[in-house]
Amino acid sequence: MTPEPEALAGAEAVLITHEHFDHFEPERLRAAAAENAALTVYTCPGVARHLPELGDRVRVVRDGDVLDVAGFEIAVVGEKHHFSHPDVPPVDNVGFLIDKEVFHPGDALTVVDVPTLLVPGNAPWMTVPDLIMYLRKVSPRRAYAIHDGLINEWGIQVLESVLASEAERLGIEIRRLGPGESVEL
Repeated sequence: MTPEPEALAGAEAVLITHEHFDHFEPERLRAAAAENAALTVYTCPGVARHLPELGDRVRVVRDGDVLDVAGFEIAVVGEKHHFSHPDVPPVDNVGFLIDKEVFHPGDALTVVDVPTLLVPGNAPWMTVPDLIMYLRKVSPRRAYAIHDGLINEWGIQVLESVLASEAERLGIEIRRLGPGESVEL
């Protein structure tokens, strides 16, 4: 759901947590790989099965793996997506811990001791109590909400209010980053 067409331009590597459409766009990735012969994809088995034509440029990673990717230490954490439907088993989902500093859990609420958490801000499988309990269990020094592409401006206001309340309660920075916004860690 990244609108910027140049998001993959010049990338050495792409980390993909799981196969759902809001995390994985196969055609966009294939196009980027065609333009850049050095591009490597690190992902779970579920995504890899959709990219057989990329051969060994797709590296299947699993919980416990530690890799050097484009100058970053990447630790792989987790195996499955958060429970989201009573009739469908959870798909593969791996989280990525970058340089022991930033954790992107994908669509799971995997608890990791980490300074910076990229916390899912909204999902059909998550409630506000889930969000709050996850923040409290991980207890990061800072958290930035991601995964809010399915909510409208009213939902963004609710999310920002919940994050501000929890930030005040925990005495840490917790907030949503706007599109294109960055922070220095």
